[in-house]
Amino acid sequence: AMKGKVKKVISLLLVLSFCMAGCGKGNRASAMKIEAITQEEDNLFSCSYDGVAHEFILELPEDTQGAPLVMLLHGYGNTAKSFRSSIHFEEKANPLGYAVVYVTGAANPGDATSAVGWNSGMSAEGNDDVGFLTALAEYLQKEYSLNEERTYAVGFSNGAFMTHRLAMEASDTFTAVVSVAGMMPEEIWINRNESNDVGVFQITGEKDDVVPKNSDGSAKYSKAPAIEDVMDYWVKSNGLEEAESSEIGKSSVFTKYAKEGKDKQVWNLFIKDGRHSWPDEKITGIDINALILEFMEQ
Repeated sequence: AMKGKVKKVISLLLVLSFCMAGCGKGNRASAMKIEAITQEEDNLFSCSYDGVAHEFILELPEDTQGAPLVMLLHGYGNTAKSFRSSIHFEEKANPLGYAVVYVTGAANPGDATSAVGWNSGMSAEGNDDVGFLTALAEYLQKEYSLNEERTYAVGFSNGAFMTHRLAMEASDTFTAVVSVAGMMPEEIWINRNESNDVGVFQITGEKDDVVPKNSDGSAKYSKAPAIEDVMDYWVKSNGLEEAESSEIGKSSVFTKYAKEGKDKQVWNLFIKDGRHSWPDEKITGIDINALILEFMEQ
C-alpha cells in the first residue's frame, strides 16, 4: 500500500512539473518570468527571459484599465525600433484604447551567424520565444491592468511565422493573431491541433516569393504547407464557414469566415500584385492597420 502511495505522489509531481513547462498545446503556462526590466528611455525597456536579452517599446493609451494588448513582432534581422518606425501601428491603435508593444527578438543561440529573429519552429533549436512572449504578455497585463481576455499578436515575415506558432501553442494567452506575409513552418504544421479556438487573420501578397502558395505553384517546392491549405485548416479547426467574400482596394480578394455562436473569426486577404512586404495603402488602396484593428474589434 505504501509503494502505491509513493507511486501516486511521484506521478502527481511529474504531472505538476509537466504543466509548469506547458500543459498541452494551446494551454501553455510560462514556467519562467520576465526579469531585469529596465526603462532605458521614455517608452523603451530592456529585459531578459531565460538569460536572453530583449527590448520592447511600449505605447499606452490614456487609460490602461481593461485595455486590450497588441504585440508587434518584427521580421528577421529587424528590431522593435525599426518595425515601429515603418508601420506606426500605435497611431491608430492608441486612440481606440489599445496598448501596443513592439518587441525585439534574439539571435539563435545555436547559430553564431544568425541575426535577430523569432523561433517560429523552422528548426529544432532556438530560444523559447513562445514562453518569452507569453510571459511578457502576462507581465504587461498585470503591470498595467490590461484585459487578459484580449491579447493579440501581429507579425511580419519571420514575426508572422511566429504568430502561427503562437496561435497553435498559446491560444490561452493570445486571443487572435495577424500574420502579414507569413507562413506556417513545417514542424508546426505536422504537429497541429485537431481543433482550435483562436482568431486568425492572414494577409498574403499574390506575388510573395517567400510564402508557399498553391495559386502560383510555389508550394510544390516547399516543405512548409501552402498558405491556402493553412487557412483552410484554421477555418475548419475553428468550426467556421465562409461568411462573405469581396474585392477591396485595388482588386484584392478579402474573405471572412465565421459562425453563429462562435466569438472567433478567420479572415484571409490576398493582396493583388502584393510582394513580401507590409502592404502600402498608396499601392493597394487598403489601410492595413485600420483593417487589422477592425478584425480585433470582431
